[in-house]
Amino acid sequence: VQLQASGGGLVQAGGSLRLSCAVSGRTFSRVHVAWFRQAPGKDREFTAALRWRGGSTYYADSVKGRFTISWDNAKNTAYLQMNSLKPEDTAIYYCAVDPNGILSSISSNEAYDYWGQGTLVTVSS
Repeated sequence: VQLQASGGGLVQAGGSLRLSCAVSGRTFSRVHVAWFRQAPGKDREFTAALRWRGGSTYYADSVKGRFTISWDNAKNTAYLQMNSLKPEDTAIYYCAVDPNGILSSISSNEAYDYWGQGTLVTVSS
């Protein structure tokens, strides 16, 4: 399975960006697709996830109401629409796939077997 993340860049506070994550390779019947982020000097943290069956979405409190995760089945691509960006959103953003789809671990780094290379988002004040 290969994940290719793109869409990062430099944006002013209050602006928007949309990240993309193209997924290729195996197909799964039950999967979670997620975005994590890692700010300079900090651990990687859960940002958002989408549950394959039912399409339920989950967000970190810090991004709830501002970020939206989605999936385009025709393109095998996940998206993270980020609005009202803040300087504290500055980080490398990683997409990831958990092929087991266990709900209790949807926000856990360790549950995800496949990772993209990361795309840098910088928000200036």
